[in-house]
Amino acid sequence: QVQLVESGGGLVQAGDSLRLSCAVSGRTYSRNVMGWFRQAPGKEREFVAAISWSGGSTYYAESVKGRFTVSRDSAKNTVDLQMNSLKPEDTAAYYCAVTWSITVLASAYDYWGQGTQVTVSS
Repeated sequence: QVQLVESGGGLVQAGDSLRLSCAVSGRTYSRNVMGWFRQAPGKEREFVAAISWSGGSTYYAESVKGRFTVSRDSAKNTVDLQMNSLKPEDTAAYYCAVTWSITVLASAYDYWGQGTQVTVSS
């Protein structure tokens, strides 16, 4: 069993920064990739970023490239999402999840956190 707990969400203004963190515990086995997704009300869950736990390879959605940075701390078993230059359209619930290899498909991720809300006001 894998447990994922997100933290760091909140209400910010456009242009501000926010840092989300995902604490990982349990038996991850070979699930080597951590992903971040987001879901706004009435919309489908969308891929944001992913990082390989072992090698640090990263992948980003075009909408956040250059503004968001995903990183991992192996010693603390956490994966962070640094979000800069936030826009109102970034408003959503943000989720972390684990899978076997980097992919943008939510269906490929088999363990999910409970989510943390990010609200960006204009």
